[in-house]
Amino acid sequence: MDLKLCRIFARKLTKLFIINLNNMRVFLSLMIAVAFTINISAQNSRRDSINNPNYQVNTAQRLLNGNINTKGVTVGGYAELTYNRKEAKNAELDVQRLVLLFGYKFDDRTQFITEIEFEHVNEVYVEQAFLQYSVSDNVNLRAGLMLVPMGIINEYHEPTTFNGVERPSIDGAIIPTTWREIGVGVSGRYNEASLRYQAYIFNGFESTTFDADGTTIVGNLGGSKGLRGGRQKGAKSTMNNINFSGKVDYYGIPGLRLGLSGYFGRTQSPVELEATAGADVGLAMLGFDARYAYKRFTARGQFINGNISDSEAYNNLTGKDLGSQIQGYYLEAAYNLLPQNKRQQLFGFVRFEDFDTHAATEGSLLRKESYDRQEWTLGLSYKIARGAVVKADYQFKDNAVVGSETVGQLNFGVGVWF
Repeated sequence: MDLKLCRIFARKLTKLFIINLNNMRVFLSLMIAVAFTINISAQNSRRDSINNPNYQVNTAQRLLNGNINTKGVTVGGYAELTYNRKEAKNAELDVQRLVLLFGYKFDDRTQFITEIEFEHVNEVYVEQAFLQYSVSDNVNLRAGLMLVPMGIINEYHEPTTFNGVERPSIDGAIIPTTWREIGVGVSGRYNEASLRYQAYIFNGFESTTFDADGTTIVGNLGGSKGLRGGRQKGAKSTMNNINFSGKVDYYGIPGLRLGLSGYFGRTQSPVELEATAGADVGLAMLGFDARYAYKRFTARGQFINGNISDSEAYNNLTGKDLGSQIQGYYLEAAYNLLPQNKRQQLFGFVRFEDFDTHAATEGSLLRKESYDRQEWTLGLSYKIARGAVVKADYQFKDNAVVGSETVGQLNFGVGVWF
């Protein structure tokens, strides 16, 4: 592939579409158009025949459902092997992740779910570990290490559930996937109203700590990665502030799932710094996501906005460049190129992302245009069997800096989930 020609094409394509998209005004217009199309489909009582979002489940849901009639252990796993070649760089091959899944049903009401993840061969994490007690068919109490319900990918990140070798970049920079913390809460669904709900209390991000000598204050947030450096992942997590997280999903229209999520609270800091201005910051994050499938066509999109209070004091204390607002969205459309009656599926897809970890700043901190990024991803997802996929795509990555060059990246991947 001629990377120089791809770069020229990408720059022209990106500038053209960025102008026409006109940021969020066009995004909202597109969502209205999709809603209109969905409404017509619903009126015609047409049901999606493949990949219906009404029936999509993630790892935890699959394990919880796997032991409905029997007690004992349920075992599963998923894995991703990737090839990435960024323009002017050597290719990187990686066993990106290998995850072992275990569920145990103690009785008709009590279950335990856990995920053990090996990343890049040499890193080991616990991704989930929670106990669920079912009070009724519609109310489940949970406690432990759980996924924060924000957006799509943070909960549905198994490789066969999304297009693209890599997860959407917004789900790394804005939603720090995989985002999980220790907490307690409740979940359930009311099929009469076509609603699924979740509500949790978590510990939250660790904004400041001390260096190894215990003398210098270290900031974990800021820069192009936003909140990502503050994830505690259940590893000796510190807590001095309580955070609330909740999400409601609506699945009453055939082929459609809509999600509205929120996260509110403050970050965590050492007890020695509790009275220090800027040791922690406030966070209010809202998200909207949508998934739609009809016959061979699927689409999805999400919008996330996070407002960070006290960022100026935080930056003055730590020397970081944390923005006061982080924001982003993406839109994706895919079409199965194989006949609908075939067992295998070959999805061609295109995705556009626009995300900014410096959507706004406070005080003397100047916005960095390089943190305002746009990406196009075009590719194929070949589902050779239920739970096995081969992927290939090409990405065009750009930012708002005047004169910046679009960077191309070629990706191949293999994913399994069982």
